[in-house]
Amino acid sequence: MSVKELTDILRKSNKTVFFGGAGVSTASGIPDFRSAEGLWNQSFGRFITPEELVSHSYFEKDPETFFAFYKEKLIYPEARPNACHRALARLEEMGRLSAVVTQNIDGLHQMAGSQVVHELHGSVHRNFCTRCHAAYPVDYILITSGVPRCKNCGSIVKPDVVLYEEMLDENVMDRAVRAIRQADCLIVGGTSLIVYPAAGFIHHYQGDRLVVINKTETQADEYADLVIHQDIAAVMEEAVAAL
Repeated sequence: MSVKELTDILRKSNKTVFFGGAGVSTASGIPDFRSAEGLWNQSFGRFITPEELVSHSYFEKDPETFFAFYKEKLIYPEARPNACHRALARLEEMGRLSAVVTQNIDGLHQMAGSQVVHELHGSVHRNFCTRCHAAYPVDYILITSGVPRCKNCGSIVKPDVVLYEEMLDENVMDRAVRAIRQADCLIVGGTSLIVYPAAGFIHHYQGDRLVVINKTETQADEYADLVIHQDIAAVMEEAVAAL
């Protein structure tokens, strides 16, 4: 019944915006990096959490360990779009979805065909030299042993990913907020809404068709118009197919 209600909502909407998190990519074999085990750091004499390992300060003081963890836990080159990514791309093709706002950094929405994607936390597919700003693809990061260095100036090549302690890109934030404010339907999917400031973006929604799709409860459940605690890939695939 819930999926049918979602289809009905989508049928009435022309400016749907999808706001997604780590749960969207689970079916593509990408786990939330925060579920990974941390590392014991001998020099610090303590256990380092996943959040610390992908922080700006850790990137600066121990880039070797940072990149070892980053390449193993945040880059999944074999991952491919799942049914949720494909359903959203189809919804955009139909003229019913105006934008995807994502906390993910895997680029799977674009791989599925989505054109308007606001990546709040950046993307593993973009990498730049910290000094001369030369651009490098994700493959360069993967094939480099240790810390990737710029071919031009020898400086560290940093992923275009928002690390802990770093600010979100203002232009990306502005575009995401504008899309959410103009939406006539907002679907929040695959996110527990605990990572701020991104989680606070949904408060910019001014419409009356707020849909939450997540396997577990979220902070938005109590004021959402429709809540579905099921697998998001299956739900989106079925709902869009029925349009």
